Amino acid sequence: MERISNKNTKPNTFKFASLVKYLSTLTLILNDLNPYSINAIQADFRQGDAMGDTTRKLFVLDTNILLHEPYAIYSFQEHDVVIPMTVLEELDRIKDSKRDVARDARVAIRTLEDLFHDATPEQISEGIPFSKDIQASGNKGAEASGTISILADYELQETVKAFNDDKAGDNRILNAVIYLQNKRAPREIVLITKDINMRLKAKGAGVRFVEDYQTDQLIDDIQYLTKGFQQLEGVFWDGIDNVESRNVAGKTLHTMAREPFEPTFINQYIIDQDSDFAGRVEEITTEQITLRDLSRERIMNRRAWDITPKNVYQGMAIDALLDPDIDLVILTGAAGSGKTLLAMAAALEQTIERKQFDKIIVTRNTPDIGESIGFLPGTEEEKMLPWLAAVTDTLEALHKNDHCTEGSMKYICDKANIQFKSINFMRGRSIQNAFVLLDECQNLTASQIKTIITRCGEGTKIVCSGNLAQIDSAYLTPVTSGLTYMVERFKNFEGSANIHLNGVVRSRLAEFAEENM
Repeated sequence: MERISNKNTKPNTFKFASLVKYLSTLTLILNDLNPYSINAIQADFRQGDAMGDTTRKLFVLDTNILLHEPYAIYSFQEHDVVIPMTVLEELDRIKDSKRDVARDARVAIRTLEDLFHDATPEQISEGIPFSKDIQASGNKGAEASGTISILADYELQETVKAFNDDKAGDNRILNAVIYLQNKRAPREIVLITKDINMRLKAKGAGVRFVEDYQTDQLIDDIQYLTKGFQQLEGVFWDGIDNVESRNVAGKTLHTMAREPFEPTFINQYIIDQDSDFAGRVEEITTEQITLRDLSRERIMNRRAWDITPKNVYQGMAIDALLDPDIDLVILTGAAGSGKTLLAMAAALEQTIERKQFDKIIVTRNTPDIGESIGFLPGTEEEKMLPWLAAVTDTLEALHKNDHCTEGSMKYICDKANIQFKSINFMRGRSIQNAFVLLDECQNLTASQIKTIITRCGEGTKIVCSGNLAQIDSAYLTPVTSGLTYMVERFKNFEGSANIHLNGVVRSRLAEFAEENM
């Protein structure tokens, strides 16, 4: 019996020692996984209990969010932000590329480095608080109660299998979200991405909360975008009780109550349906508004390079284009509404006939394949011609009745000093005494438009045109387009005017297609 007892003791001791060794090794492995250490998970649960499961969210940011807005992390300062390691790897690959987003990638990396430069690896895993003075977010002095951390998602067990190597990064991010969703329940884990397909994949993989980045959206729907004019029902003067009229330097001004015209903005046009009244907002105070009487008949007789308006909307556009006190004109509208034609006519009129400008600069965005135009033969202007065919077509239409259309176009291009430039080479320039036409603005981001506008110096007028229904960019929507952003930001600027051109005047065929397709 004693021999049997000794024989049974050895195996039990061996099994226990093996178990202890296994548990010790497992503990070391878990502690080495920085983002998923036992301490981090426990701390997160304690934080969740303290803050409340519904008041404290955890946002996981996709790479495209930081490329779209490098300071996006500051938009979630009251919650917790997690940056998967895969995102950092993708930013690292992009930062040295020749694409435009490379700059945004570098800015995002520097922003993260500023937050983490004094933090230990354990603190980065568990999350560090945001800076109290959030200057980049626009809320100066606002205190951030949330944290930001980095997640080593490459060490996680795959939940979502990668379909191919190209999408392996997306799938690692999805795996990280699902892991956090399971381990940190009942906290609300939200994946933020601008990739529509990524949002669909996430929902299909079981991610409960998936959202687009909407902090940069100034309006919820494109229908709320200001059109630059108000069209009142009936007769204008029937709705006016008290008015003070005066004549200043040949201009007839009417001062009246502001309330009937709300919402109203500086340089906004006012027209009615049953009379020929037309005016433009000259001054705005708390309770009053001052309109400049333009008269619809006078507007419809405005002429630029022998072009007269076909409707009142074109009339308002020509009035703004020819006004020397307006530095920025924004033209929106459907294809065939006359945006480019009116802009070029006004440019030629003021450059050649009135000699207000020394040159005309025409530019537009180029598709992704044309971001680097060096592969095309010829000079910069010759390289840009394929994307500026709309402008050359407009010049041809303006001189179609000349004896020699081609000769007239060449003469005008030389006389007006028309230059075709790439938007990619505008940074660092200072454009003086020029008429700048920025076409197809709907495909530009707010930062790209800002780059162009900030190039404009003294004596320069810039016209931005675009159709929000024809966005070709894969990363922009009508509410996030730089054109929408510009309309909303400049609507109260005294040196700008915005006109939405209603109606299609190109042809009855184009009009029917616009309305029925």
